[in-house]
Amino acid sequence: MKHVVGVAEMAVSSDPEDLLITHALGSCLGIAAHDPHAGIGGLLHVMMPLSKINPEKAEDNPFVFVDTGVPRFLDRLFEGGARKQSLTVMVAGGASVNRSETDRFSIGKRNFVVFKKLLWKNGILISAEDVGGEKARTMRLEIASGRVTLSTGPKVTELRPTRHSRQTGGARNVA
Repeated sequence: MKHVVGVAEMAVSSDPEDLLITHALGSCLGIAAHDPHAGIGGLLHVMMPLSKINPEKAEDNPFVFVDTGVPRFLDRLFEGGARKQSLTVMVAGGASVNRSETDRFSIGKRNFVVFKKLLWKNGILISAEDVGGEKARTMRLEIASGRVTLSTGPKVTELRPTRHSRQTGGARNVA
């Protein structure tokens, strides 16, 4: 079943029939995580890097911000049986899609920097990324296979883990 993950939302599933999809990844980040051994995966769509700009909003919806949404997202995956050692994490978005007032704040770049630091502090590496540029993306995660695809307009590409991506703590190669 297809599940659309909106802006500042996340979904986690262990149903192999599920397809998780999120649209309009401009400066926002789409974060797909999948554990093939546990048969669980999830998709998160975060908007802003740090919750300190609006703690009340973060309290109401932690998935607006990278620093509050990512930990909750990972917790849900781990509660569902995912293990850090076998987790594949892929990220897309962080673009600069227009030359507007908000673009000068480099929200997309800041989102990605905060995300990378947060994962690094928790011993998790990014397995694959497609960030930056000037085009919005749509991201899809197939729960059965862990396959992640991105589309920009009519062009569809697969985001694949790199051979050298490793998690800490006796992790295996995710390629």
